[in-house]
Amino acid sequence: MAKQEVSFESIIADVRARRFSPLYVLMGEEPFFIDQITELLMNTVLPEGERDFNMMVLYGADVDGTDVLNAARRFPMMSDYQLVVVKEAQQIRNLDILTNYIKHPLPSTILVLNYKYKTLDRRKAFTVAAEKSGVVFESKKIPDYKIPAFVISRLRERSVGIDQKAAQMLSDFLGNDLNRLCKELDKLAVILSQKGLKRVTPEIVEENVGISKEYNNFELLHVIAAKEVLKANRIVQYFAKDPKNNPIQVTLSVLFNYFSNLLICYYTKNRTEAGLMAALGFRSPVQLKDYSVGMKNYPAMKVFNLIKEIRFADARSKGVGGNAISDEDIMKELLYKILH
Repeated sequence: MAKQEVSFESIIADVRARRFSPLYVLMGEEPFFIDQITELLMNTVLPEGERDFNMMVLYGADVDGTDVLNAARRFPMMSDYQLVVVKEAQQIRNLDILTNYIKHPLPSTILVLNYKYKTLDRRKAFTVAAEKSGVVFESKKIPDYKIPAFVISRLRERSVGIDQKAAQMLSDFLGNDLNRLCKELDKLAVILSQKGLKRVTPEIVEENVGISKEYNNFELLHVIAAKEVLKANRIVQYFAKDPKNNPIQVTLSVLFNYFSNLLICYYTKNRTEAGLMAALGFRSPVQLKDYSVGMKNYPAMKVFNLIKEIRFADARSKGVGGNAISDEDIMKELLYKILH
């Protein structure tokens, strides 16, 4: 029976505890998690003094399946393990030649295949064998709406807290480029440590990342939920003056996610706090505040129609429809439809 696919967190925990698998097939669209696991293995499996003799890094474009097979069949020199890392494994020629080896891998070899931006067919003999004898991990892109939770979790690993608003500000500004996002989080963690602080606030984000704590998508969502017309228009005008740092597609994505979730609230049978949190996948009641307010201000049919309007605005912002119209005018027209 094939193994169930393990999570990123469980792989990291096992490697840190030195519970190694003889094979790691790391595949998928998100390179960040693949790189994190690979880097940890390269820093953990072998002591630094053994790496020159027992660690081999290959590149898929430069080798074929036979080269990888020969490397995997070597025995370590005066060590319990040898580590063979194949980067860009999606470019390996004749990868299937490894199938018989991975059915019975050498326990002294840890073979890591970085199969980035693609996924292997799980029905093929190679992948079936890999799932039985090793770890197969599919690294998936994190949806935009889950990025704030990723930010909170990432900082928690460094014993740093963050306000929900600050997490949303970072998410909206940096998007789901996890490498860029984590560099900013690491920078904030260092700054907090130097100042003897333990929590990232909107003020700290504004000061060190360059995002306004008053004019951002989090605040826009908050005032739209409350139907604060004047404040909403001020924020949209601010965005129009700095479109490079406030792209319309990001704002539209935030609005689309909000009203889509609001519609879920209307169709959820259990509308208690716990029921709505479960339906939306939220961890904190604080995240529900704008939805509770929104349900008072936006009837279900209005929400349904607004989702269509946001999609229409998104299409227009990408030039669909033929009529040239500025992003500023698209946002102003959409905002009027939302608030009136």
